Amino acid sequence: MTRLNLLLLLAVLASAAYLVRTSYESRRLFAAVELERTEARQLASETERLQVERRAQATHLRVDRMARERLGMNTATPAVTQYVEDPLPSRPQIPAIPDTAASPASAGASATPGASR
Repeated sequence: MTRLNLLLLLAVLASAAYLVRTSYESRRLFAAVELERTEARQLASETERLQVERRAQATHLRVDRMARERLGMNTATPAVTQYVEDPLPSRPQIPAIPDTAASPASAGASATPGASR
C-alpha cells in the first residue's frame, strides 16, 4: 500500500509541476500578445496621424505658397506673358501626288510604253 501511495504522491507532484509550468507559459504568452496588441494600436494611430499630415501637406494653398516662397514662382498674367514667334518660317505644304495606278482610266495606259505601237 505504501508503494501505491508513494506512486500517487509522485504523480500528484509531477502533475502540479506541469500545471505550474503551463500556467507560467500561458501568462508569458498572454503578456506578449498584449504587448503586440498595444504596439499594433500605436502603429495604427501613427499611420492615421501621418495620413492626416500628408493630406494637410498636399493642399492647393500650401503648394501654391511653397511655389511662391521657395521657388519664386508667380501666377501667369497677361502683363507678364511673353509671346515668342518661331524663328524658322513654316514649311510650305507639298501637294499630294495623284496615284495614277489606282484610277480605272489609266489602267489601260499603264501597260508597257512601247506595246501600243
